[in-house]
Amino acid sequence: MISFVNLDIELNRKPVFSNLNLTIQPGELVFIAGKSGSGKSTLLKTMYMEIKPKKGELIIAGYNSRTIKKREIPLLRRKLGIVFQDFRLLEDRSVYDNLAFVLKVTGTKEKLIREKVMHALESVGLSDVAGELPIRLSGGEQQRVSIARALVREPLVILADEPTGNLDPDTSIEILEYLKKINQKGIIVVIGTHDYELIRHSPSRTLLIQDRSLVEASIREGATGFRPVPA
Repeated sequence: MISFVNLDIELNRKPVFSNLNLTIQPGELVFIAGKSGSGKSTLLKTMYMEIKPKKGELIIAGYNSRTIKKREIPLLRRKLGIVFQDFRLLEDRSVYDNLAFVLKVTGTKEKLIREKVMHALESVGLSDVAGELPIRLSGGEQQRVSIARALVREPLVILADEPTGNLDPDTSIEILEYLKKINQKGIIVVIGTHDYELIRHSPSRTLLIQDRSLVEASIREGATGFRPVPA
């Protein structure tokens, strides 16, 4: 479960969110929608505690922002999978080694690494490119590797920050379908996006960033905007 209680978030001493109260239940897929610069990335960074809330508390994967110690933040992140818009793959290492590195730094036994890496790559349909360098892959394939890397540690939560921002519409839908499959395993998936078409393709719980807060919303049929969900 993810819980925000009276949460205030600042970035460079400027208020971004005020008095957020939100609960995301296990197994939910949630879109965080908003235009560029509205605070989507800031909110996701707060979830993996790169940014500390100014006030209130955030509870995620069993850790509380009020009480978590600095040395515990890497332990929290082992329970999270993070997918970025720009992939952030190690270009001088093979696809396999990009995933294996994540496991090696957390002390996974060698005999388990291959099993976990290949299982993660199979889950995104890329077991046949394990030996390739990321630069040889298409943008969509690189993002699927990024998703596999997020998945390889068997996280409780996937946080995806504009995961289709650099991709064409058809590839964007393909990436969304992989994230949905992950969600169907019971993993919370939170997707920050400004792409209304992505949300329209697969309607799910949508939180619209509005006036430093989050509003439950649904996308309007035939329009490029949202409407509030009646309370």
